[in-house]
Amino acid sequence: QVQLVESGGRLVQAGGSLRLSCAASGRTSSTYAMGWFRQAPGKEREFVAAISWSAGSTNYADSVKGRFTISRDNAKNTVYLQMNSLKPEDTAVYYCAAGRTSYYFRVVSGYDYWGQGTQVTVSS
Repeated sequence: QVQLVESGGRLVQAGGSLRLSCAASGRTSSTYAMGWFRQAPGKEREFVAAISWSAGSTNYADSVKGRFTISRDNAKNTVYLQMNSLKPEDTAVYYCAAGRTSYYFRVVSGYDYWGQGTQVTVSS
């Protein structure tokens, strides 16, 4: 089992920046791909970004490409999401996910463990 805890979400003005963190605990010795997803009220959970176990490969949703950066520090069992140039449409609960695979997926079903989420609100 792996437990994931997100942090860093808050209210921010449009154009601002935030860095989300996701700390993993439990069976972190295994290889896990990591992803960030988000869910706005009344909408389905959507893919935001993902990173392979080695951090050699990343992938982003078109809506955040060029603005968000995913990274990981395996020594600290932590994955990050740096979010720049935030827009009101980025407002959502952001979830961290871990998949028991070295390579990432862009879909919810590709992940085995989920955090509780952290709220990001971008005001216009």
